[in-house]
Amino acid sequence: MTSRLLPSSTAIRTAICAVICAAIGVTTLALPTQAQTLATAGENAPLTAPEIEFTQWTLDNGLRVIAIQDDSTATVTTSLWYEVGSKLDPDRRSGFAHLFEHILSRKTLNMPYNMIYGLTADVGGTRNASTGDDRTNYYEQVPAQYLETMLWTHRERMAFPVIDEQVFESERDVVKEELRTRMLAPPYGRLSRQVLPEIAYDVLPQRRSTIGSLADLDLATLDDARAFHQAYYGPDTATLIVAGNFDMASLRSLVDRYFADIPPRANPLDVTITARAERRTQPRTAAAYAPGVPLPLIGTVWQGPERAHPDSAALEVLSAIMGRGQNSRFNASLIRTGKAVQAERLLDFNEEGGMLGYYAVLNPAADMDEVAGIMAAEAESFRTGLVSDAELAEAKNELISDSLRARETASGRAFELGEALVSTGDPRAADLRLRAIAAVTPQDVQRAARVWLAPEARVDLTYQSGEDNPATYANPVPMPAFRILPPAVGQPLAVLPEGERQAPPAPGPVPVVSVPQFVRHDLANGMEVIAAQTGDVPLATMTVLVPGGSKSDPRAKAGLADFAAGLASRGTATRSAEEIAAALESLGADFGASARSDGTVFTLTAPTANLPAAGEIFADIIRNASFPQDELERELARTMDGLRIALSDPGSLAGMAVRPLIYGDAPYGNVTSGIPASLAALTREDLAAHRTQYWHPAASQVVVSGGIAPTEAFALTQHLFGDWQAEAPPPAAVDDPAGPSVPVRTVVIDMPEAGQAAVVLAGRGPAQGEPSYYPLALANAVLGGGSSGRLFEEIRTRRSLSYGASSSLGSLADEPLLTASSQTANETVDEVVQVMLDEFARIGTQPLEQDLIDRRRLYLTGSHARRMETSAGFSGIVSNLLALGIDPDEAAQYAARLGAVTPQAASAAAQEYFDPDNISVVIVGNAAAFIDDLRAIRPGVEVIPAAELDLSSADLR
Repeated sequence: MTSRLLPSSTAIRTAICAVICAAIGVTTLALPTQAQTLATAGENAPLTAPEIEFTQWTLDNGLRVIAIQDDSTATVTTSLWYEVGSKLDPDRRSGFAHLFEHILSRKTLNMPYNMIYGLTADVGGTRNASTGDDRTNYYEQVPAQYLETMLWTHRERMAFPVIDEQVFESERDVVKEELRTRMLAPPYGRLSRQVLPEIAYDVLPQRRSTIGSLADLDLATLDDARAFHQAYYGPDTATLIVAGNFDMASLRSLVDRYFADIPPRANPLDVTITARAERRTQPRTAAAYAPGVPLPLIGTVWQGPERAHPDSAALEVLSAIMGRGQNSRFNASLIRTGKAVQAERLLDFNEEGGMLGYYAVLNPAADMDEVAGIMAAEAESFRTGLVSDAELAEAKNELISDSLRARETASGRAFELGEALVSTGDPRAADLRLRAIAAVTPQDVQRAARVWLAPEARVDLTYQSGEDNPATYANPVPMPAFRILPPAVGQPLAVLPEGERQAPPAPGPVPVVSVPQFVRHDLANGMEVIAAQTGDVPLATMTVLVPGGSKSDPRAKAGLADFAAGLASRGTATRSAEEIAAALESLGADFGASARSDGTVFTLTAPTANLPAAGEIFADIIRNASFPQDELERELARTMDGLRIALSDPGSLAGMAVRPLIYGDAPYGNVTSGIPASLAALTREDLAAHRTQYWHPAASQVVVSGGIAPTEAFALTQHLFGDWQAEAPPPAAVDDPAGPSVPVRTVVIDMPEAGQAAVVLAGRGPAQGEPSYYPLALANAVLGGGSSGRLFEEIRTRRSLSYGASSSLGSLADEPLLTASSQTANETVDEVVQVMLDEFARIGTQPLEQDLIDRRRLYLTGSHARRMETSAGFSGIVSNLLALGIDPDEAAQYAARLGAVTPQAASAAAQEYFDPDNISVVIVGNAAAFIDDLRAIRPGVEVIPAAELDLSSADLR
């Protein structure tokens, strides 16, 4: 499925990463005119993506190996793709493949519980696993010298997994919390994970939810897990994909050493699913309900073809024309008319079949039948008429641009190849897909629509607030009986005693890799430009940072900066919203704009061939946004409806409440996205005044990165912004944005219908320019950095109370937020709060050891190396530093700054900032389930009913 139902946060993603800076000469390039670039890039230059180059071989035991070599990166990604997805879940065991994914990540003969986390994070890498309908994959990205170590871990998990009672019970509890977090807590969480599979599929096993149900998880046993592994897991159902910096001859030798002697499955079950769905001949309706759904949703779903079907490319194009972007048909007929808050297409291809369709989240004043009729008419229009050449070209460019973004890194190429492989059996399927998309004609789209959007095969859906009752949307086709696995044989393995275990291999030689250099240049009008060529994939990102941000908002008009940024692309003096959307999307460009606390960020990502043409529109938006009144009214209503959705989600609401809780009435206390009352107060004059005051050339900075040389980047920036002038002086800085310290509080926002509770601990930390910043960054990595952080280990790994727990040191120019967060069952809130407070106390009182600090240092610097590999990563690094008022040269010092931190300094910073007595707590959930136990931990708890919450007030009331 192609879209998120809940609106994503408006806060800009930021990252700090190490780069080497050097100044080089700048030359001026002659650029074509706007008309020339639009004609050349938009009409005569259809996009292409470089093919994925790989080497493939197969071992005698059936293991397929694919190698993607790239000596420009300092990392290597190892991923093992098993042809074992949720479609192979045994009968009455939905969610089992996903549960087993968790189990297989934990213990082996030579790796005690969760050792895999340390082997990756402690050397500067990252790891994870995921389950889909067609596959389960396990992957790591680490510094290239640890390739052999990672191959050893994959051997361990393939040949010697320990599947015992401890792993089974703990991981089942974790999966239950994941289900509550992703399906029961969000108001629309049941839609994609429970309702859509039930109505979209009849006899195919994809009808069952990948994450399963609480009832089926409770039925599962340890013997089921062992039987599942023996039936499906082996080298003969696996593909190993290695991507990054390695020597090919060495890789072949290592693969033979670690995998050639693993036997194929002794009693294999065929992973092939022979069932195929018959085409429906009668339409039907389904009505679903869930607690706390703020706005009704309607949609329609059809059966779809398998991934390898000849119609799949035409359906991808059709789906993009229907509902992708602001120039889509649904945006014109539903969003711009104000009838829907959100309108999205659905498209999902599997090996045996798929689903396609659409849904809309309605404006409260809209007529449900009218909206349903509009969407049905849009679908029928594909059957009765031909799409335009412009629509076709735009959709193709959008889809091919997606692949350009994925192919920026070796890791991205590995995942694109792997996903296509497991649903088709062909490692070249990703490239074949792009060729098929490029060849689609208007007649292909119409023919596919006539076949797959047949009126007699539709299932119409409504999703509204109420008590969840699966019977109201149950598929009339009886649920088929699925496979029952043969019993497990033999005895389970156990982790060897410490003295008998095989040690992981030592790291190999460190490759020498050229690090991208960034170059600085100032335009005559005062704009600072920073550029770096971060790769050779023909894709580039241009980011413009202007001052202001949410800290400049008056409290009564919180959200002003963010709303002005979001509305900027809805019209200029010479372009309408429709013209802007059509032009950018036809060029395969992505535009984004949002306010952060310390500034507003505009971002354009486009194929390099189309960057000049897209840049003309980008510059026009920033320089000449006109905020048309009709666009303002439309987007204001839609934004406020979106806020209703966010305010009904415990996690989203807790995140909003932290700002006024920690900063009170100070500028940082503004909710960046605004709240209903403050947004209602905004006027066009407010937006125009904000733009005039803060979008100022002399106070703006530009960052250009990706597959573009710095000289070209500077010339393009000069062409786009060199003549931008402002009559007013640059805006004055906002004084004391963090304000004075506020009293410590414990606040419970009572949401009785919440399916799960969100827990956040929050305080203030040091700004990046302060001496304690880097020591605290290391201490925070110990406390809550990823799956090796103490919070994760205590809350998820040891107690299975949550799907995850972490802590973070925010990015603000003055006293940034220091937070720790988790989501848990309402009944276990008190236990999670106590564990988090205990861990805050422990890290502040027990000295940190050198070995631990060294491992966490690698964890942080490794994250930097991965972020450096994309144009967006570089842009995030530099724009973040600029927003904080820090010279971007500081990026080059990041590793050195961390390297200078002693354990004593980290411990001192932890003692100062993680003191539980200085930490506030905010919880959103069903207070009746935990309030008495919480009061025993934190006396003076304040309970605020969600309906009475006031996020504009420092006391939240």
